[in-house]
Amino acid sequence: MVFFFQRTSASLRIFPLPFLSPARFLSAAPAVVSPPEIPNAVPTQPLTKPQLTTLVLSQYQHGKFSNLVQNIISSPSVLLTACHNLIHGGPNSPAPPTTDSISTNFFSITDMSEEIRQNRFDFNSCTLKIANEGESVSLVLPNLKLKVLIESIRMVLEVIYDDRFATFSYGGRVGMGRHTAIRYLKNTVENPSWWFTVSFNNKTQFNTENTNTLCLIIGDKIKDEMLIDMIRKLIVSEVVRLDLGGCYLGKGLPQECGLNSILINIYLNPFDQKLQELRLQINKKPPKSNEDDDSNLVFHKPLKIYAVRYLDEILVITSGSKGLTNKLKYQVVQFLDQDLGLEINRGKTIIHSAVSEEITFLGMDLRAVTPSVLHPPMSEKAIRAKKKYLRQKEVRLQELKNRRETNRKKLAMKIFTHVHKKLKTSNASKSDFQIENEVREIFDTWARETVHEFLNSIEERAPVYRNLASGDFLSLKRIRDQLPVDLVNSYDDFQEKVNKYLNPIKARENLLDIKRKKEEEEERKYTERTVKDLTELSIKVDAPEKLIKQHVKSSGFTNAMGRPRPIALLTVLEDTDIIKWYAGVAKRWLEYFCCCRNFKFVKTIVSYHLRFSCLLTLAEKHESSKREAIKHYTKDLRVFGVDGSEAFYFPTEREVKMMGDRNLADVRPVDGVLGMALVRLACDEGLYRCGAHFCERVDTVVYRVRLLDQDLVDGKWMGGFDRKCVALCPDHVSEMYVGALTLQDVDYSSLLHIS
Repeated sequence: MVFFFQRTSASLRIFPLPFLSPARFLSAAPAVVSPPEIPNAVPTQPLTKPQLTTLVLSQYQHGKFSNLVQNIISSPSVLLTACHNLIHGGPNSPAPPTTDSISTNFFSITDMSEEIRQNRFDFNSCTLKIANEGESVSLVLPNLKLKVLIESIRMVLEVIYDDRFATFSYGGRVGMGRHTAIRYLKNTVENPSWWFTVSFNNKTQFNTENTNTLCLIIGDKIKDEMLIDMIRKLIVSEVVRLDLGGCYLGKGLPQECGLNSILINIYLNPFDQKLQELRLQINKKPPKSNEDDDSNLVFHKPLKIYAVRYLDEILVITSGSKGLTNKLKYQVVQFLDQDLGLEINRGKTIIHSAVSEEITFLGMDLRAVTPSVLHPPMSEKAIRAKKKYLRQKEVRLQELKNRRETNRKKLAMKIFTHVHKKLKTSNASKSDFQIENEVREIFDTWARETVHEFLNSIEERAPVYRNLASGDFLSLKRIRDQLPVDLVNSYDDFQEKVNKYLNPIKARENLLDIKRKKEEEEERKYTERTVKDLTELSIKVDAPEKLIKQHVKSSGFTNAMGRPRPIALLTVLEDTDIIKWYAGVAKRWLEYFCCCRNFKFVKTIVSYHLRFSCLLTLAEKHESSKREAIKHYTKDLRVFGVDGSEAFYFPTEREVKMMGDRNLADVRPVDGVLGMALVRLACDEGLYRCGAHFCERVDTVVYRVRLLDQDLVDGKWMGGFDRKCVALCPDHVSEMYVGALTLQDVDYSSLLHIS
């Protein structure tokens, strides 16, 4: 997000929104405080995940969960746990609020608990309606109190349904994010032949029929009319919008409610079960064979069906024929259309060849390739370069050996000269200097190195072995009988050691054996690689290079020639804030595409385009050259804190090089960071409480929300937020800069309308 300081000559005027009461704003007027509560003997404490699970499972009777609202959702402990879940835990986050602090500064948890238990909770008074100019209401947002209720419902539904979802259902689940889905595709899917994605028609919203279907699906597991009625009210009031096929899910935009993910998974869970049944049926069918036919000797590839669903994005993969895939697609579309009442875009739901056509899923490009593409063998050029490097290494080792011998001779002459001079001056008497230990240590080191080099050299061992092994007269029995036994045994041991350590024939045989094993291993790997290329296919995942270049250009990081350029909009920011904003974009891109095959391309975008665009922006701000900016900030964009300590917000070049497919996360795309801007107003008075969830700080600055790129953010949804203002404290502003905090983490009741 972009933040800049705007100086205005006119005074600021504050206008409350016509559809909101003035008490909704956290302004200079005294906050509305609920009457003091009678303290309980035992203060309310938040619940841990095992405690909440035990509490929910205790309501399971006769195959269904009942009385969830009365006994769990309305519990003050559950509501306090929901409050803590809504707080974004940063490095400088204060201690979690208690029930008393929430009741004093925001709303009474006890009163809210009673309202929920008695079914008196007013949903209409807890919603905010934001509209564009000249348009009807386009965005309905919950206030902080309603967000707590939504989070409580989500926690309970997660305990009930999370273990019942299919294994290929991703999104909105702990440890089941985008990277986990991509890793499943890369490591599990074998020999894909055909695939297709299900495209929903997003022109129509989640209608009444879909809502009734969702309530029936929930009613199969939950016998609680109050809970089902709450979910129905949230959907009807458009606080929870389940528009399948939209472009806002998982991006941290304000229109995404906390219940969206879990309700989409619940609604599509019957589809997951149906697809699982189809998979089992296909896998159980034996292949057609004829006992009298020789075709039984042909290698058989079993038919398999793979599926991955991330919220409303569905990918189905088959390893069979196109006819089988077409039949499967017909069954999938028919179930979604007739049983779930979803409108499918049949023009975009088409079958593609996995080998010859790419398909887009989760913002990444997928294609089936041979294993040698993912793990290519060493090319001829690389082999020649490796041999050249080994030859150069041998030459350097020989030169080092020669220099070492020369230095040894020089050092030995110096030692003897020094000792001789001391002995002459002391008249051969006892000297007062002691260098015996030092000389002994030097000569011991030389001796060990010389013996090691001698034993490793076949050419030097051969003549010594011939001298010691020739003329073995003690092998004659008549001579051995006349000699002492100890002498004969010692001689036999000596000859055994000579044959063991100095025999060049055995050494050559060992070298030839090592060389032969190496060639056999290379031949085995080549054969195995060839067989895999002929019989196996794997999925290659790439970042969309064309789309990334388009975003980099449209966001102003590069000029028409594709070279980094400064962003003049950022020059009014502090140096640290400029670097933090660039760091937020860079880290989001690196984390999102770290599982891609062409991750090196994304690294180049970050290390070159974004880094030098940041340096050019800093140079333009201070009216200096790029060279001077690099000299001051370094290429790692180093900044100094108030206490003089160094800080690096932008990923360093070493960190970028070390990044790769090592983490499993559900990171948000970079769209929300690039598509919005917060304009800092010329008003530094601490009149407003921070807009972040349950933040009690009043040392805030007011920012105006502006849209930058309509292509990255859906203007229909975000248009209502354009020109609205929000107050943020320094810590949460910093988290906004680096992309750790989004507008989804802001209390919408704190929005201001400032002219």
